[in-house]
Amino acid sequence: MNTEITPVQTTERFTLRYQQPSDFHADALQLFTHLERDTVQFSARIKEPLAFRESLATLFAIVSSDYRYIPKDRAAYEAFMQMRRSSRNQGLAKAYRAYFDWLLRNDPQAWLMLDPIVSVHPDGLLLEVFSKDEGCYASLALDNEFFDAQGETQFGTTNIDFSQELAQGIEQIRSFRSTHFAVGKEAVSFKTETAAALPNTEVIEKRIQVPPTWIRGLLQVQSAAQLPSDTFFLKPIDLYNVLRYLRLNADIKGKKRGLRIELVPHQQPRLVLEPNDWVIEGSAEAYQGKQAKVIRLWGRRRLSLLKRCLPFAETIEVQVLGNGMPSFWILGGKGMSLTLAITGFTASNWAQALNFDLLLPRRTDTVAELKTVVDQLKQVYVSTLEDLMQATKFNEQTCRTALQQASQQGLVIFDLAHDVYRYRPLTERPLEMAHFQFRHPAEKLAYDLVARQKAISPLQINVIPLEGTEISAEITVKEDKREYLAKLKITEEGQISKAACSCHQIMTHGLSQGACSHLLALRIAYAAQLGNRDLNLLTQETRLLTRRHKQQPEQIQVTLNQKRLLISREVNQQPKQQQFAFNSVQEARHAYLGKIAQLEASGFIEG
Repeated sequence: MNTEITPVQTTERFTLRYQQPSDFHADALQLFTHLERDTVQFSARIKEPLAFRESLATLFAIVSSDYRYIPKDRAAYEAFMQMRRSSRNQGLAKAYRAYFDWLLRNDPQAWLMLDPIVSVHPDGLLLEVFSKDEGCYASLALDNEFFDAQGETQFGTTNIDFSQELAQGIEQIRSFRSTHFAVGKEAVSFKTETAAALPNTEVIEKRIQVPPTWIRGLLQVQSAAQLPSDTFFLKPIDLYNVLRYLRLNADIKGKKRGLRIELVPHQQPRLVLEPNDWVIEGSAEAYQGKQAKVIRLWGRRRLSLLKRCLPFAETIEVQVLGNGMPSFWILGGKGMSLTLAITGFTASNWAQALNFDLLLPRRTDTVAELKTVVDQLKQVYVSTLEDLMQATKFNEQTCRTALQQASQQGLVIFDLAHDVYRYRPLTERPLEMAHFQFRHPAEKLAYDLVARQKAISPLQINVIPLEGTEISAEITVKEDKREYLAKLKITEEGQISKAACSCHQIMTHGLSQGACSHLLALRIAYAAQLGNRDLNLLTQETRLLTRRHKQQPEQIQVTLNQKRLLISREVNQQPKQQQFAFNSVQEARHAYLGKIAQLEASGFIEG
């Protein structure tokens, strides 16, 4: 990447220019690449046409998915149909350009996503997409054995033109016909009559307005792939059973709608679908982790985006980062792999987005080793961590730190399916990372308040059994010359169920305009306090532990409240409680931790 070019500013548009629209014709698929990026070229015959068709259809479903609530509006559709009629005799390229120009003038929000990113590397192709609602990211890796290569190949990364018309054309791929595939700026020789042969062909141009939050979300998801995670395996039939249940059972308003994963060492993983607690036993290998745990995920409906690829999957690997955090679903097949990352929130969910932000390291300075690591990876395009350590002579921690920061800057991605790092610049010009450090000004001010001394009073924490934790604090803003009282209620899964603040924004508009800086500062301060928690100072806490007998769960709630220990359980559908009083908080704490250790040893898991 040329570091002398002026960095991308947030006020600029991404302009994607293509020689002509990508198309499928006469059993040949041509993906045209961005004219202003480096030349990338690849052509081949596809050995598995059906798997290729279903994979590309899945990518299009993901990149066009938007799970945010949008009221019905037929204005854009009627304008499209009118323009389609008026452009009928103008040629395909001019019709495309007329529609793109209309969208830019009348519906700039339609261009909140970049065209897919394609990387041609020595070991195969990689295509990446990110949904408009920031809810899911997907990467499709096609190995060299998936193709019968033809002609010259040039390695690199670029954008490709991808549209609804192309997705409809891809549906024509059949297994009994030989299918050819090409990526490049110009048409290749095997094309017979496509857009290039039509009259009035000219360069099409998409001027796309992408907000910084979208780019920031994409970079964060790719960076999160390098974080430590819990891994388990499923068979395709297990995921099919999940999708079947979701298809036959609609979500109930006001009821839980998460996907609960129960992981017990040396046992099959269990997928529990709320609110009916429908249990699906995994049929692949047993969980190999050392500690039992329950992880609750959101965004389960997005798993239905994988349905067309399931028949071609041989293995499914799942990596989870924690409650409500991103999860990675890796489908492996013959010569191909599809990785779907579900973030657990949409662009409008500020609470879960903030939890995600707190998970990742936040650095404003660039480590000195970053350039060395990126330059080495740029030479080989793809490498394992061990090979990078050997080539750069850096230790593991230094190399991982540089790669993590390179991912957050859009230079490198980690391929979970192959356990390798890839050189993949997101844009043709370097990103100005100062614009992507915070989602909005309120978040920047919140971090500033947390960094100030005595700006946030000692947190008042009240643990409510089975409901969550109430947090409150007074926040002093010297610029306003006043104090604000901020309150949050956080559930056991980390979601925010209630929020209130005495500032003008919340008192006037509530949360309709997003969270204020005071609520964000309170949440950040509480997360920092949890991260530095000392068990020797623990005085109040409640834990719920579960052990499943076939389909029926057995639950025990253990509560520490100063000098008292309360144990609640249900026996023969009758609640039973035990309460113990101790002479000191230290004795009660010792008994509390000992009881939890005893329950975990007998097969209970925290949930």
